[in-house]
Amino acid sequence: MPTTVIDLDDLDLFVSGDPYAAWTWLRENAPVYWNATSGGGGYWALTRYEDVVEVYRDPSSYSSRNGTVLGGSYRSATDTASGQMLICSDPPEHRLLRQHVHKAFGAPMMERAGGFVRRYLGAALDRLVADGGGDFAVDIAPLLPAGLLAAMFGIGRDDAMRLLGLTRTMIGYRDGEYVGANTSSMALVAAQVEIFDLLADLLDRRRQEPGDDLVSMLVAARTNGRALNESQILYNALNVAVGGNETTPFTASAIVETLIGDPGQESRLHADPGLLGTAVDELFRWTSTNAYVCRTTTRDVTIRGVPIPAGETLTLWNASANRDAEAFPHADRLDLGRTPNHHVAFGVANHRCVGMSAARLEITLLMEELLARGLRFRLAGPVERLASNFMLGIKHLPVELA
Repeated sequence: MPTTVIDLDDLDLFVSGDPYAAWTWLRENAPVYWNATSGGGGYWALTRYEDVVEVYRDPSSYSSRNGTVLGGSYRSATDTASGQMLICSDPPEHRLLRQHVHKAFGAPMMERAGGFVRRYLGAALDRLVADGGGDFAVDIAPLLPAGLLAAMFGIGRDDAMRLLGLTRTMIGYRDGEYVGANTSSMALVAAQVEIFDLLADLLDRRRQEPGDDLVSMLVAARTNGRALNESQILYNALNVAVGGNETTPFTASAIVETLIGDPGQESRLHADPGLLGTAVDELFRWTSTNAYVCRTTTRDVTIRGVPIPAGETLTLWNASANRDAEAFPHADRLDLGRTPNHHVAFGVANHRCVGMSAARLEITLLMEELLARGLRFRLAGPVERLASNFMLGIKHLPVELA
């Protein structure tokens, strides 16, 4: 075992440290790493691209049923959504649930969502320009998922922003800004309960007056002639809400921070907007906001000569895999023209993110607006990061027009 001790549970590493340096060391020295935790427990961390992809592609040996985030659910080591939520299921249940959820991401819905996103985003950017700057992470980034939620759930802007605030607390339950006077576990529970109350109310309304939104689609869904039960509907609505709400705004802020830090690549894109397609993929690779996902071994396995028993938790560090020099030439260099670019920011194989098309749409619309307006920024204050090892999030990004 290595003498260097890296603790991927240490939130300071993600708030004020350098997790990329830690992942580089792990890839080179301990690509299959036992990360001990307080209380005598721990989990395995995989940091190389090849290993991460192989585990994604083998759901029979590496299950998602126990949940994809360390800690499971409140008072339960296993996620209570096991087998009912898309991301917490394995084949064949996963395939059937995916068919139903995927319908909500079809072309008509994406076209409608694009209209909402453009309208919300355009108004927010107008205000930012008029003010000469602002907090990009607060004033601009949340409007991307707000537009998506308005379309996908058939709700208004205020309800979309309320839902966004709740999912932010759910993801950031270990961060003092979102916890407030509560303990972290109680903040998580309170946010989950309020989200489920909101979704349950929406479910009741859609049963009475169906529409063309996600919840209505899940109500109408049939598997071998059987309707989804209420838990399946609520859990998968939650899956979409949390997945769409949290990754995209954090990615948007990370992109702006990245371009501020690399003016050469930013100038390259402004000079040649035709690079937008490859630029969006490279920015997803570079930012990799969703840092890891969990899997549980269903049998004894050996990875790079390291034996791992059945029932162990593995973390697949997407953010590390996307900086692996064996998979990406000059991996530590931002290249907005990079091709090919087989990054794993959205996962791989059957668990490839069902909302990938929506995320691409939102980030593409953001980049189109920035390019069309000729907007460039510089930092106007310190960047504040989310206290989380799961989501590489920026809470505050003060900027001014450059």
